[in-house]
Amino acid sequence: MQQFWPQNKRAALSISFDDSRLSQLENGIPILDKYGIKSTFYVVPRIVENHRDAWKAAIANGHEIGNHTVTHPCSGNFAFARNKALEEYSLEQMKQELKDASDAIKVLLGVEPQTFAYPCGQTFVGRGENTQSYVPLVAKRFLAGRGFNGESANDPTFCDLAQLIGMSGDIQDFALLEKHLDKTLQDGNWLILAAHDIGTERQSISEEVLRAIGEYTKIHPELWTDNVANIASYIKSQR
Repeated sequence: MQQFWPQNKRAALSISFDDSRLSQLENGIPILDKYGIKSTFYVVPRIVENHRDAWKAAIANGHEIGNHTVTHPCSGNFAFARNKALEEYSLEQMKQELKDASDAIKVLLGVEPQTFAYPCGQTFVGRGENTQSYVPLVAKRFLAGRGFNGESANDPTFCDLAQLIGMSGDIQDFALLEKHLDKTLQDGNWLILAAHDIGTERQSISEEVLRAIGEYTKIHPELWTDNVANIASYIKSQR
């Protein structure tokens, strides 16, 4: 790939977290701050309200706050989402979800979300022949939209900013991730990790892995590590 990234950079990495979980504040941000890693947190307003000052401090330190809807609707195949199932949603309902979440975040934290993460990585509403994508809604409202459980990094010269691939960062073994980081550098791409808790829970990235990522970025300064909005803004400016 021809030189695409800023001078002295060969590839990019964004670490993102969903659902505004407490372990992100207590366990994750101190590690990220130690290594100077600016991350993106896709938050749910009602949860943010309980720790507003801590989230404001994260913003002041360069972390991004993104939109993750108000109610976190997913397929009704997830038991927790049965009363907010995407199969029963309309585009108009989703449009309102996106607006309401952004409005609430602005009131709570004083920032307008620039990027969005699809809850459960799912981008549809409706069923069968009536299924519709809500990617266009995200494209109109946000600089970028991030998926989940993808299997590759993003090619900055080709990727659709409205449906970026997010690879699961909920891992306990850095050796698995290191191979993806190495390949990202080799290919000149943008790897976006999407994690939840920081610890040893089922859906979490371990503190050990988060520290190992920090050490990797120190060894590889040619890897541009920044939040989703900053890297997406750069890509957009190059097109």
